[in-house]
This record gives sequence, C-alpha cells and structure tokens, in this order.
Amino acid sequence: MTTVRTRIAPSPTGDPHVGTAYIALFNMCFARQHGGQFILRIEDTDQVRSSRESEQQIYDSLRWLGIEWDEGPDVGGPHGPYRQSERADIYKKHADLLVKNGHAFPCFCSAERLNEVRAEQMANKQTPAYDGYCSHLDPAEAQKRVDAGESHVIRMRVPTEGVCVVEDMLRGKVEIGWDRMDMQVLMKADGLPTYFLANVVDDHLMGITHVLRGEEWLPSAPKLIALYEYFGWEQPTLCYMPLLRNPDKSKLSKRKNPTSVTFYERMGYLPEAMLNYLGRMGWSMPDEREKFTLEEMIEHFDINRVSLGGPIFDVEKLSWLNGQWLRELSVEAFAEAARNWAFNNDYLMKIAPHVQGRVETFSEIAPLAGFFFSGSVPLDPELFKHKKLDEKQVRQAMQIVLWKLEGLRQWNKDGITACINETAELLELKLRDIMPLMFASITGQASSVSVLDAMAILGPDLTRFRLRQALEMLGGASKKEVKAWEKLLK
Repeated sequence: MTTVRTRIAPSPTGDPHVGTAYIALFNMCFARQHGGQFILRIEDTDQVRSSRESEQQIYDSLRWLGIEWDEGPDVGGPHGPYRQSERADIYKKHADLLVKNGHAFPCFCSAERLNEVRAEQMANKQTPAYDGYCSHLDPAEAQKRVDAGESHVIRMRVPTEGVCVVEDMLRGKVEIGWDRMDMQVLMKADGLPTYFLANVVDDHLMGITHVLRGEEWLPSAPKLIALYEYFGWEQPTLCYMPLLRNPDKSKLSKRKNPTSVTFYERMGYLPEAMLNYLGRMGWSMPDEREKFTLEEMIEHFDINRVSLGGPIFDVEKLSWLNGQWLRELSVEAFAEAARNWAFNNDYLMKIAPHVQGRVETFSEIAPLAGFFFSGSVPLDPELFKHKKLDEKQVRQAMQIVLWKLEGLRQWNKDGITACINETAELLELKLRDIMPLMFASITGQASSVSVLDAMAILGPDLTRFRLRQALEMLGGASKKEVKAWEKLLK
C-alpha cells in the first residue's frame, strides 16, 4: 500500500499568512490520519522578493501553532534539497526533456512585443494570452538561438480544443476548457522555473501522493495535469480547499483582516486556540463541538467533511474561542502563558533601557509603557491635528509610511527611519513633520519613549496594524487617493 505523502510549499516573500497555516494544517492532518508523512518545501524561485528572514518566519509561525513536518530544508530528508532555488539543475533537465519531446518550446519574444499583443487582445475584447508566435519556429533554428545565448523563456504547449476533466476530492469531476489555458512559461529567462514546472517536478520526485491546495489554483489545474501526462508520470490525487474569506465574503486580505500568523501571536492569542480556529475553517468534528485539540482533529479527520462554502475568518469569533481556551487554563498555566507572551525577560529587557531614564517610580512604568503590552491603543483624533499639514496630507503621509513599512523585510530602527525619511522627502516634508503622527498612531500618546525604538521592539505586525487602525479612524484613503498616491512611489 502506498504511503500517503502531503506537502505545503509556501513562498518566503512576506509575513507568514494564516492561509498558509490553514492549508498546512489540513495537509498535516490528512497525512497523520493515514499514517503518512507531511513535507515542507520552500518555493523561493522569486529571487527578488524571497528572503531567508521570511523563510525563518514561516518555520517559527508554523511551529508556534504546533504544525510539524517530517522533511524540509531545516530538518533534512531523503528528497532534498527542499528549497526550489537549490534545484535549478533538476528543473532545467526536465524542461529540456519537454522541449526535446515537442511538449515545450523556447520563446524569444520581448516584453515589449508581449505587451503590444496583450493590449491589442484587450482592445478586441479578447482574453489576454500568448499568441503562439515562437511555437512555430523550426526546432533546430530555435536551438541555435538558444546556443548563441539569446535571452528566452521555455513555454509549454497546450491543446486548443476540448476539455480537461479534473478529478477533485471535494467536487468530483470538474470540466475546464483547454481554450482557457495559456501557453504557460515553465522556465524564466533567469534559468529558474515558474510555479507550474517546479511543483510538478518536485511533487513527483518527492513522492507526493495527495496535493491539498487552495481553490484559486483549480482553474489552472489542466496545465499541471498536462505536464504529468507529458512526463509520463502518475499524477497525485488533487484536492482544492475553499479559500478563507473576510466577513463580507471577499477573499481574505490584510486590508480588511490581519492575515499574518505572527500578528495573532503578538496580540496574545494561544496557539492551541488559533489552531483550533483554523481547523474549524470549512471543517467540523463529527459531534459538531467547537473546541478541540490538534490530536482530536487528527483522530477524527475526514477530508469529506470539508465544506465548499468559503469559510469566514472572523476575528471576533477567534477571540471568543481564545477566551474559552484561556478560561479553561489553571491559574498557574494562565500566569505562565501571560509571562511567556509579553512579560518574559527577553521582551522586558528590550523595553527597560527606554523606560528607565524616563521614570522616577515604578508606578510610572504602566502609564508610560503600557502600549508595549497592548494590541491596539486608544486613538485620540486631537493628536492627529497638525500645525503644518491639512487632514488629507496627514492621511497621505501615514498611508505612504504604511506602504513603505509593508515592503520592509529587515525590520530594525534604521530601516523604519529610512521609510519615514523617504516619505518625508517624497512629500517635501521633514522627519519632524511626520513623527507626531507616528507617536499618536503607535503609542496613543503625544510623546513617550523613542517611537522609532518602540516600532522596532513592537515588530512589523503590531506597528502596521496600529497605523492601519489610525488611518481608518481618520477616514482611510479613497480609491482615487490611493491611485494618485501610488503614482508618487513610482
């Protein structure tokens, strides 16, 4: 009997997403329930946006939740390397095989030509797609150009007629027309693969038997199925999980809901409660109970109990569930959990140097530094009234600082300062013009300890969350304003 092997393949390009944790949890439960293995693979072929800091955050956030893997970059295993950036030779070999067998071809089209084709198709009310220009090149001539070092990508050939039948564990047979498929790029000009080639090759070579992934990938399933056929490989069983939704049913996004796992850790949620809540996303225990442990979920797990209705990620419901977990702790366990959360020695030692020189008695610590131990802070609209800037300029400055901080991968005081300085220069202001807005947003006070140091200590999740809350309190940014302000960043 084949051993069940599942995997999660996150990209280390930003904060660890609750959607990643949700898919990881279901993959792990499915594997454990069948006595199989769960693998973590890092999809870091986007060399510009990928970082080892983000990769470490993925490990830390999943482990905080209690999700463990049997093989991966940090634990090793027989099918390594488990970082896609370290497997370039493997992908090249398989891409070359597809070209040799006529299932793929080199494409030499420039970005300019592709943009022109796309613009023309859109003007004619057609779906933008590659027009097959290089697919008709003589293979020998194309190879000569490749050998001469001409820049190119590798594209796959796809049928143009008929339908592909996708067997999905949750939906049964799903028919998708081949006319909706593009001639997908498999290898980029930098020699690294795209998602499609890398995932098919890795899943096969790593012996993955079941692929549980988000339903946003269902429309492109025929391309993956075609690649399995081109290679002559048996495809894994496919399962497309429903996407997490905001309370308004839109796709979960950080604009409407905090989406980073580390945000919930910093806010003081218990990992057991968070995992319990993710487990309830579109799935239920046989007895419908709301509170259950990971062990209980694995014991009773049945993929057929997953509901296709988009599960709502409701922070209020999560907080309620977390409260149930907190109240069932012993007083000693509650005190220990609180100590581990924010009253641990490491965190206090970061704060102490900034507080010590500003107090005369210990009783002054809480009023001065209470914001270090809060999720959100009380916001006073009066503190955002600016001597130099009008209300719109205040919102503009805060929005641009927030955008810059969202793109900051190395979170430290210098990086934070640079983001605020860049915003000031962009708006022809001085740093001192923006700092009062930072104090009001981050500390809820007109003055406090160094707000730049405070932002570094609080971390990216709480800092960005508080800035978003302050912006919302001030009315946010309209679509028109967002469009205009984004142009300033280009």
